[in-house]
Amino acid sequence: MDKVIFDKIQKHLKKVPAYVVDKLVAWAMSVEMKGLREVRKIPGYHDEPLKGQRQGQRSIRLSKSYRAIYIEEDDGTINLVILEEVNKHEY
Repeated sequence: MDKVIFDKIQKHLKKVPAYVVDKLVAWAMSVEMKGLREVRKIPGYHDEPLKGQRQGQRSIRLSKSYRAIYIEEDDGTINLVILEEVNKHEY
């Protein structure tokens, strides 16, 4: 069972366009219903591991400009997907 945690980004989401928040919520609902492993297979999210200082984190694309960064933690019974940041990605 997977559970998405929004605690760290709740305040920041008020500054992000509504369509980006909607896509993030849709992703989170999919993760909780289908599981993270299955949702990672959806090509539209471009789920990928990060490198360098962000090693151990993963990102998904919410639009051409925005991405969400998350980590996974397993407490033995539930796989926690903790959202760390939603930012405007610089290419």
